[in-house]
Amino acid sequence: MEQIQQHHKSIARELDIRVDQVAATAALLADGATVPFIARYRKEATGLLDETRITAIRNRLAKLSELHKRRQAIIASLIERGLLTDDLKENLLGAPNLTILEDIYLPFRPKRRTKAIVAREKGLEPLAHAVFAQDGRSVQPERFINQEKEVLTAEDALAGARDIMAEWISENSTTRAKLRQVFTAKSIIRSSVVTKNQEKGTKFRDYFDWQEPTPQVPGHRLLAMFRGESEKVLTLSIRPPEDEALSLLYRQYVKTDDYSGRQVVLAVNDSYKRLLAPSLENELRNALKERADKEAIQVFADNLRELLLAPPLGQKRILALDPGFRTGAKLTCLDGQGKLLYFTTIYPTHSSRKVLEAGKIVIELCEKYHIEAIAIGNGTASRETESFIRNLDLPSETMITLVDESGASVYSASSTARLEFPNQDVTVRGAVSIGRRLQDPLAELVKIDPKSIGVGQYQHDVNQGELKKSLDDVVESCVNNVGVEVNTASVELLTSVSGLGPVLAKNIIQYRDEHGPFASRQGLLQVPRLGAKAFEQCAGFLRIAGAKNPLDGSGVHPERYSAVEQMAEEVGCTVRELMEQETFRKRINIENYVTDEIGLPTLKDILTELAKPGRDPRETFTIFSFAEGVNTIDDLRAGMKVPGIITNVTKFGAFVDVGVHQDGLIHISQLSNRFVRDPAEVVKVRQQVMVRVLDVDRERNRISLSLRDV
Repeated sequence: MEQIQQHHKSIARELDIRVDQVAATAALLADGATVPFIARYRKEATGLLDETRITAIRNRLAKLSELHKRRQAIIASLIERGLLTDDLKENLLGAPNLTILEDIYLPFRPKRRTKAIVAREKGLEPLAHAVFAQDGRSVQPERFINQEKEVLTAEDALAGARDIMAEWISENSTTRAKLRQVFTAKSIIRSSVVTKNQEKGTKFRDYFDWQEPTPQVPGHRLLAMFRGESEKVLTLSIRPPEDEALSLLYRQYVKTDDYSGRQVVLAVNDSYKRLLAPSLENELRNALKERADKEAIQVFADNLRELLLAPPLGQKRILALDPGFRTGAKLTCLDGQGKLLYFTTIYPTHSSRKVLEAGKIVIELCEKYHIEAIAIGNGTASRETESFIRNLDLPSETMITLVDESGASVYSASSTARLEFPNQDVTVRGAVSIGRRLQDPLAELVKIDPKSIGVGQYQHDVNQGELKKSLDDVVESCVNNVGVEVNTASVELLTSVSGLGPVLAKNIIQYRDEHGPFASRQGLLQVPRLGAKAFEQCAGFLRIAGAKNPLDGSGVHPERYSAVEQMAEEVGCTVRELMEQETFRKRINIENYVTDEIGLPTLKDILTELAKPGRDPRETFTIFSFAEGVNTIDDLRAGMKVPGIITNVTKFGAFVDVGVHQDGLIHISQLSNRFVRDPAEVVKVRQQVMVRVLDVDRERNRISLSLRDV
């Protein structure tokens, strides 16, 4: 119990919040509550903590749990080997992190056969103690010569003693802590090219001869150098100036300038170069990698959130095209719910006859299926297909827009797509996905592994477990923030709803298929294995349009229905009238409804939800068009101003699609006339921008853009 309280205090200090907020959040998490549920429906308990803080508490508790397990394993190992003393146990229990814990344990850890172990077996430890003491006594290494133990000379004996001293120095926790500070603060990362691989590694040429103070190196540069090293193009060194590190060790260990002192100097040098420096460099590498991973994962998560929460067009009838030159454009027609009505292939970039034929087909289909919008995938032949569509004699109200098709091919080949369309090939599935993305990006993108969407930096180089956890959190957050219509949702969408997961999501779909649409939220309790706890977690995020109880279509949690009914009764109206008429809501004094279980934050949320029940928090959809006549990189010239869409935001800038099948880069220095610390302060994924072309490098297929003075 005391250990748990210490954990809570530690987290509270780190996050600058109260201990009781941490304790309440930890209790809710332990009881099976999800982050979205706690943030939305338990505001009084946590003191209004948002999802970011709650997630941080959850992650930190997990780390502290790992620390606790490792501590217990170490103590058990020491007890088993009869090495645990009261002082050692106290030090282990007081270790605040894994690094210090491992430092304390290091001298007692079972080792492979080291030089020091071999020297001890030769009986040289007393000599090591005599030399290390540097107390003026006469050291006689020749007394330790032993032919049987292969100590043939006095120098052999001294060498063994130095091996033992080197290990003592390297395993001293104080020494490691001091030297670790030097490595952290003073190290310089140096990269150089592996000559034989220079030609194949041209993408790393910026780092062929590079050095930079480690504390200043940005995460994306670290990941680039680490990748270059893993591909055997670069060699890396991450160490502080050697004389500074050795000077620290001399001050700690060298006490005299006599025979023993000089032996200790040799032992210090050996300990640093052979043991300490490699070990601490490896530690630093891991810490830097963890830091860079965290930064890259956060960038990916932020970009993914913007993509998932992109404005939906809504339930419009769509004609979707997946363009192509040689194979033609795959065409699908979808109803307002995304159901496939028709598919075919047209050839709008082939011969004049094929173009006329394609135009006739599109016009007829638009009329037959009352098409309201045309979605064109933004891949190969997209601009040519867009021009073809715009030149047709279509009704002026028919919307025409390009749709980002990143990951559509992944979806079309997935088991999800095969289950949805078992009788269609991958091209039809891909075109359907493009159309559905226009209707509702979130509902369609949840079917794809987030890593396939391509809005990160170095996503294949970072810790894949941490990346998945972070991206899963984002998907869950976005799905629950928007809410899910339970009678039309896919299994993938339901899987991300608070408290459900894949098994309950499938059970809901199966129950819906067998018994028809749910008439109320209470009906969810009839779903196999969906018990009271799961219902508590999911009910507020599930919507039932047209339900008898209008609150079932809102974000008001069923546990608070009685409070709303009481409000309606006291102002003399029905719940439906309370939701429809502002005059009734204005007569409510919410302070009258505060109880031990429900406070002002929740009551304010309820009133907001009554005013706009089930409101979609996403922005309104706006049409976007690229510049006419700018279809390839050859059409771009320095100084041109063209419209574009942000496709990816990184720590060094933002990438923009300007309609030429090659994204341009706005370097961080070109994002604004003011200093920009983080590109995410200025731009976000899917944002529509007007950019100025700075430079076009056709040889390297690179486009430099600017937002300054546009």
